[in-house]
Amino acid sequence: MELRLLRTFATVARTGNVSAAALELSTSQPAVTKQLQLLERRVGATLFVRGRQGARLTSAGEALLPDALDLIARAEAFERRAGSVAAGEEGTLSIGFGLSGIELAPQAVALFRSRYPGVTVSLDDMSSAVQYERLLAGTLQVGFVRLPVPAGITHRRLRQDHLALALPAGVDRPGERATSAQVASWLDGRPLVRLRPERGPGLTDQITRLYDELRCRPRVLQEARDLQTVLALVAAGVGAAVVPATAAAIAPGSVELMPLRGKAASWWIGVASVERSVLLDRFVAAAVAAART
Repeated sequence: MELRLLRTFATVARTGNVSAAALELSTSQPAVTKQLQLLERRVGATLFVRGRQGARLTSAGEALLPDALDLIARAEAFERRAGSVAAGEEGTLSIGFGLSGIELAPQAVALFRSRYPGVTVSLDDMSSAVQYERLLAGTLQVGFVRLPVPAGITHRRLRQDHLALALPAGVDRPGERATSAQVASWLDGRPLVRLRPERGPGLTDQITRLYDELRCRPRVLQEARDLQTVLALVAAGVGAAVVPATAAAIAPGSVELMPLRGKAASWWIGVASVERSVLLDRFVAAAVAAART
């Protein structure tokens, strides 16, 4: 059913006159008459009784007019919402974040929500590797990931993160001005708590490269499935752990984080996507603004 025909039907019904409807629709009287005849053939019923006094709805016309008005209203609502979605004022965003984005991602979402409250946002925790897969598959729109990214994914650098040693209060530790050799000596052979490698493959690779750079090899004392549990074990005095420095945002008060130095101790965090739209561009702008705070 053509909306053009329904609009003509509704306009003639409201004005009660073909000439007046033609003037309002910016078309000719014969064109309006032709459109009404076409609509009547399609519905299989006469909609108007036309005469010198104008056009009066038949019983069939009166029965069908509410449905025509409803379809017109819904089409106009669709057009308005489509305009809002195209302008980035409405829509949905599926966002992922990993360990490195544990602080930045919620900040970016909060800022974006304050600017565009009409957009529905979902935020899910997953490793950078999983985010890459879902971005390329189209099931994730934005990711806060560890850089660099694979081919086919665009990104914007946001800030650097670095590894830190999470320590329980009062435990023996390297001094704040300890050299890399002293830190390596302290770590070598020491039993540490760590995140399970499959839960954070990027973090595990980063830590392994730092150990290789320092030429030390700590032992695994205990593993946990999430970073919060790792930090809770550290707070309980089970042992130290190597974690992202951004974990300070969720660390218990009794846990101290000591930055680790080395080429492999730092990396860039970025916001990544595959699609391009006004909505995505606006979220990236919010992420950049959040990273600067």
